[in-house]
Amino acid sequence: QNRIEPIKYTGIHTYDANRNADKDIKDAIVEAQKANKRILLEVGGSWCIWCRIMDDFFEKESELKALRDEKFIVVKINYSPENNNQDALSHYPTITGYPHIFVLDENGKLLHSQNTEQLESGKSYGLEKFSGFLKKWSSNQ
Repeated sequence: QNRIEPIKYTGIHTYDANRNADKDIKDAIVEAQKANKRILLEVGGSWCIWCRIMDDFFEKESELKALRDEKFIVVKINYSPENNNQDALSHYPTITGYPHIFVLDENGKLLHSQNTEQLESGKSYGLEKFSGFLKKWSSNQ
């Protein structure tokens, strides 16, 4: 018997100007409701040095990445001249710098708007700052 396994939802982990951010957010809400998780919208682009530093930081800090992935559905939303996703982002507060993180509940309601500059430490991010942010905004399971 060839049973087809359902595709496991893993979130959107790359900035892609060709993606439909509205659809990605709707898909994340469906998954967040199933998984009882909150949603992290990471807004930025491949042009953004701090976006790349944040990606590298999560790769280097495996426990932090595990905490993020256990508690949140991650959706990267591209912001670039090719596609600034204005329609999708118009539902959220104005972004003053990149990357920027919006925390949504499992129904897509905005809970928090986070300027990532506050999570920086030197030329990277601070483990305690980022860990504290994720713990504070993870759902109360």
